[in-house]
Amino acid sequence: MSYEVKTEAFEGPLDLLLHLINRLEIDIYDIKMAEITSQYMEHIHAMRVLELNEASEYLVMAATLLSIKSKMLLPIHQDDEMDDDFDLSLDDPRDELVLKLIEYKKYKEAASNLQEMEESSSLFYSRPPADLSGYQDSKQLALFELDVNVYDMLGAFQKMLRRKQLNAPLNTRISKQEISIKDQMKNVISTLRKSGGKISFYNLFPTRDKTTIVTTFLSLLELMKRQIVHIEQKSNFEELFVLLRKEDFESEFDDEIDK
Repeated sequence: MSYEVKTEAFEGPLDLLLHLINRLEIDIYDIKMAEITSQYMEHIHAMRVLELNEASEYLVMAATLLSIKSKMLLPIHQDDEMDDDFDLSLDDPRDELVLKLIEYKKYKEAASNLQEMEESSSLFYSRPPADLSGYQDSKQLALFELDVNVYDMLGAFQKMLRRKQLNAPLNTRISKQEISIKDQMKNVISTLRKSGGKISFYNLFPTRDKTTIVTTFLSLLELMKRQIVHIEQKSNFEELFVLLRKEDFESEFDDEIDK
């Protein structure tokens, strides 16, 4: 089964790199290429398992990271006639990447400031309140509460894949069993209700079947986008928990999901 997935939550390879740099508390001017490349490749592997149709640009960045890492492994020979005050950092293969990240970060922060201004100005009206439900989609990029974002989810997904050892050959019986995203969304909600409205992220994936795992993960992202569930994480790198919104615990989501 092949899934064609397009979600605006994945904003691009530079956004993923910036997220990893902030998460790992790495100096953007002195990027540890071995560590950042390793973390980036793990996220790429998770995206390949999910068969995201936008993963190609991430693969280009992966090749760039590997190229920079390879260049940094080469020995540096300083010419005897080279001045003592010659700055070797001018030949640092990371320079171009750092400049791109700084430029991207600048525009990302500017976009965030504009969004805050938009939200602030939306509190003032020059006419009686109107129905603004038609603009709801423009706010659905804020999928996650607290400090959890889509890349944290992708990292948790990759860890879960390692736990279930999907890379190892499995004895399976070939059968055609299509699981729709909508049906799996209902299954996730049912599981949350049986668990009292809260469950560990990893406990949502009791099976080792790749199709079911991928469908469940995409269903969870869709439920978060619709703000039916949210993710809780007490501190950085700790376990993720999926929570059903308390005010909607007794609600029926079938009609909402089928939209």
